[in-house]
Amino acid sequence: MLRGAGAIAVALPWLEIMGTERLARAQPAPARRFLAVYTPGGTLIDRWRPTGTETSFTLGPILAPLAPVQDRLLVVDGLDMLSARGEQHQSGIIAWLTGTAQEGSSNGGYGSGPSVDQVIASRLSAGRTAKASLQLAVRWATGKSHGLMSPMNIANFEDTAPYRPIPPRIDPVEIFTDLFGTLDPGASNDAARRLARKQSILDFLDRRYVDLSARLGAADKQKIDQHLTKIREIERSLSSTPAATSACRVPTRVDTSDYNPSAGLNSDDVGSIKDTSTDAAIPKVGKLMTDMLVMALACDITAVGTLQWSDTEAKYSLPWLNLTENHHFYQEMGGFRPAECELIYTWYSEQHLYLLQEMEKVDMGGHSLLDESVVFFGSEISDPPTHMKKNMPFLLAGGGGGLRTGRWVRYPNLPHNNLLVSILNLFGDTRTRFGGPAYCTGPLTNLT
Repeated sequence: MLRGAGAIAVALPWLEIMGTERLARAQPAPARRFLAVYTPGGTLIDRWRPTGTETSFTLGPILAPLAPVQDRLLVVDGLDMLSARGEQHQSGIIAWLTGTAQEGSSNGGYGSGPSVDQVIASRLSAGRTAKASLQLAVRWATGKSHGLMSPMNIANFEDTAPYRPIPPRIDPVEIFTDLFGTLDPGASNDAARRLARKQSILDFLDRRYVDLSARLGAADKQKIDQHLTKIREIERSLSSTPAATSACRVPTRVDTSDYNPSAGLNSDDVGSIKDTSTDAAIPKVGKLMTDMLVMALACDITAVGTLQWSDTEAKYSLPWLNLTENHHFYQEMGGFRPAECELIYTWYSEQHLYLLQEMEKVDMGGHSLLDESVVFFGSEISDPPTHMKKNMPFLLAGGGGGLRTGRWVRYPNLPHNNLLVSILNLFGDTRTRFGGPAYCTGPLTNLT
């Protein structure tokens, strides 16, 4: 590479001056964005799990909708959430991101440490983005706990008690107004972009090319001159085309007047108080929440976000899937119904696909938003009827921190806290333990 000012670098052809010395492998840059996406009720592990080998595998039926982005996925299979100790659902959603147990905590049962997203936010967002992190939820707080059961984000940032839950934001209108009400990525950004397009990338190389040229032989000098001339020809051809759309744009706002974000706050344990209008609006509201999260990252409003598709009680119906009872009914309250559960879990995979494809579309300057991000998908249990927390259904996606995707990796009988510390490592955090010390044996291998 021939490096210039700032982050400018031009790849060079092979030159004789490089000789036969083995080139050192560059250390991947730390990941720059983090998203965690929660879906309730675990999965059907035999319908979720891929078949094949690490690098040549077929996604299971539940994950099959994600086939178009399979090369951006790392299926993390076999981890046990040992730190989930306490109430069968609540302990799982607390442990998922904190790696701490509900039992024995001194803050009302919300665990005894920060959630991993908040630790990452302390590294990425403090002083550099408008908001340290964003917590969004769709159809949240739908059980008798009135929202007290399921906040999954735990502050403070590092090891400073007391650790308090961060309730997610649930009103799409309020969120949209707060995040994008005054945002106008208009004329000034366009003008700057047009000016930048008139400059050659070669203009940013300062004297580095002159210094390099003095060290080259005749053959190398001719080769590099031809290479840089070709770069300039490509730039000229691009300058005649319209400028690319800005990465930062206001999401399309949809009518959510039929959605009552606080409807679930008044429901009882068996979901006898229903709001069919709000339930029917879940798909469009979830899409809007996803769009707002993606653009909040692209616009540097924040670098860290979480999205909860309901809370752990999942007391919403799913009329768009022709399911009239609530999700929790199909998991256990009406007896375990695997066919209906598979429909629900597969639909969530479709929503994950939408998120990842939208992140892939965002050009952050020669690479996508997904390329510089890590996305973590998970749940509070693995098996609906037993509430088991072994063989957890975890997915990672993106390319941040050198994450190697397009693979299915298995870690039988290892604690999921090892994955949490590995995620922190992708962001440049060098620690080797995270969460409850009894439930972490060190970072996972084979992620990068």
